[in-house]
Amino acid sequence: MKQIQLSHGGGGEETNSLIHDLFYHHFSNDILIAAEDAAVLDVKNKIAFTTDSFTVSPIFFNGGNIGKLAIAGTVNDLAMMGAKPLYLSASFMIEEGFSFDDLETIVKSMAEELKYSGSKIVCGDTKVVPKGAVDQIFINTSGIGEIEKEGISASHLQEGDTIIVSGDVGRHGAAILMEREGLGISGDLQSDCATLWPAVQALIDANVTISAMRDATRGGLSAVLNEWAEQSSVCLEIEESSVPVNEAVQGICELFGFEAFDFANEGTCILAVPTKDAQLAIDVLQKVNVTSKAAIIGEVTMKKEGKVILHSAYGSSRYLDLPKGELLPRIC
Repeated sequence: MKQIQLSHGGGGEETNSLIHDLFYHHFSNDILIAAEDAAVLDVKNKIAFTTDSFTVSPIFFNGGNIGKLAIAGTVNDLAMMGAKPLYLSASFMIEEGFSFDDLETIVKSMAEELKYSGSKIVCGDTKVVPKGAVDQIFINTSGIGEIEKEGISASHLQEGDTIIVSGDVGRHGAAILMEREGLGISGDLQSDCATLWPAVQALIDANVTISAMRDATRGGLSAVLNEWAEQSSVCLEIEESSVPVNEAVQGICELFGFEAFDFANEGTCILAVPTKDAQLAIDVLQKVNVTSKAAIIGEVTMKKEGKVILHSAYGSSRYLDLPKGELLPRIC
């Protein structure tokens, strides 16, 4: 089996072969293959810029892998600011002895995921480190996007806004936990890892007013809602029965004593929109495959500033607090 050797990161013939035969081959575009010290980018309007590092364990999981996750995660961060993803960087930190075939599978999945947003990897870096210095492979990606809709902010929620979730919650976290524990749960539970830009583009094209938008990654729905309540000094009242939760996810949560609202997502976002645009937003989102399960889950009030109130189907209510501790390390 062909493996990555320290020489692949040494700057010589092996490095050149890795870059040209693998990375250039799958990420090919004029900016990247110019092979300059820095990419020269053409951006005409205000931009959004983000960066993230991915260390998920296991690196292959049902519904994706670390490469797909790296592209979707970075593109989604741009999309949540109303920015069309344009350019990405990708840096690989690879453990000596890592399977070349596995690396190629990861790179291919990254190239495939880029197609959903039309963005390009235009620069990058590769480091190969001695065995044990990293756990197989880590990936860092940064992204630049051009703002197409301004004014989206966690501090812009207003009393009367409607809260929408784009899909069922907690599926990425549950899928990772199932892989780690080898749970024999029936059904094909997959991570929701996916690029959200097509859905955001559809909302922008439909001229939906968006007060706030955020992908619910680490900390899940609970983290996003609490951050919004604090940053906008409002109260978010959520109907528990309206939040879509996959049956297998709920089963895993009951088995381990977790809350689905706290589990990470990698292809689900939360939106706050004025009530007048709520139904339009739902109609638009449900026409896009990745957000076909979009649902209205609550509203913004001033009942208890800085708090999230969860109303059960039985008439009781409780505060939905920020998740405490680290439910699952190495989730993304």
